[in-house]
Amino acid sequence: MDGVQDKVDVILRLAAKRLKGHQRRLFMAEATDALCGGNARQAEERFGWGRETVKKGQRERKHGIRCLENFAGRARQRWEEKHPQLAKDIRAIVEPHTQADPELKSTRRYANVSANDVLEELLAKGYAAADLPKERTMRNILNRMNYRLKRIQKAKPLKKTKDTDAIFANVAAVKAAVKDEAGTLEISMDTKAKVNEGDYARGGKNPDECAGANAKGLGS
Repeated sequence: MDGVQDKVDVILRLAAKRLKGHQRRLFMAEATDALCGGNARQAEERFGWGRETVKKGQRERKHGIRCLENFAGRARQRWEEKHPQLAKDIRAIVEPHTQADPELKSTRRYANVSANDVLEELLAKGYAAADLPKERTMRNILNRMNYRLKRIQKAKPLKKTKDTDAIFANVAAVKAAVKDEAGTLEISMDTKAKVNEGDYARGGKNPDECAGANAKGLGS
C-alpha cells in the first residue's frame, strides 16, 4: 500500500502544481480534509504544501468566499523603488536638462544627459560606487522614469542669406526716396510661405481650361 500511496501523493502534488490561486487552494483544502483529517500540518509534511495556504483554502471552502490574489506584488522590487532617496537624486540631476515631447503626443521627457553622466553626478554627490547600479541598469532606470536620451535644441537659428543685408538696405533706401510722394502706397507682405499663383499655379495649367469651356472660374 505504501507504493500505491506514494504514487497517489505524487499525482496530487502534480495536480496542485497545475492549478493556480483560488482553485489550487480549494484543491489543497479538499485533499487535506479527505486524506489528512483536515490537519494542515500533516498536509505540509505529506505533500509539501504550505500550511498557511492550506488553512486559507479551508477557510475559503468553509465560508464560500474567495481571497483576492496579488500576483503583481510578488515580483522583485525595482531598483528605484528600493532606493527612493537615490531615485529622488536622479530626478534632481536629470530634470534641469529635460524638455517635453515637442509634439505633446506623450508624457515622455527628453534629456541630454546619459546614464554615465548621471552616475558621475551621483559619485560627485558623495555616493559610493558600490551603492550605485551599473551603467546599463541606470539606462533602464531612466527609461522607467520616463526619460529618453536625446540632443535638445531649444531654438533653431534663423537662416540668413548672403544678400539679406543688401536687400534690407535697398528696401530702406526706396522707402526713404518715396516717403513724401502722395501717390505712393506702401504694402507689407509676409513672404515666409511660398504660394504659386497665376500662370505658375498647378504646373502652369489654367484651372478654367482643365475644367472645361462651360466651367466657372475661381472668381465666379
